[in-house]
Amino acid sequence: MPTLPWTVPNTPPRSTDVHVFASRFETRTVWGALRFLARTPGVWRQVSSAPGCYGASLRAQPFRRTFWTLSAWASAEALKDFARTGTHAPTSSGLAAQMRDAKFATWTTTSDSLPVDWSEAFRRLG
Repeated sequence: MPTLPWTVPNTPPRSTDVHVFASRFETRTVWGALRFLARTPGVWRQVSSAPGCYGASLRAQPFRRTFWTLSAWASAEALKDFARTGTHAPTSSGLAAQMRDAKFATWTTTSDSLPVDWSEAFRRLG
């Protein structure tokens, strides 16, 4: 699966602070990776219309069982609201047993620097 391009559901105001979230997930098995992929379209539809989302992208290497997300939000609360509702909530809890490893990073940048570069996300995720 190629990288899903940076999608901008809501245009942020110019020169405003945005909350950036990056994640890296590794599944225990290829079966877990396939389950992750099967649930991606529903979560992607949710993020594509999520209030307060200023952009999102996904990178996937399913045969290496590794996935990365990168998104920008109006606030940490907007991100939490997204994560606790819609398709994302049952998807994340339903896939928890499939995960071998997960890493997360958050930081603040300005809307003028969107989209966030993947190299910055990789650096922060270690």
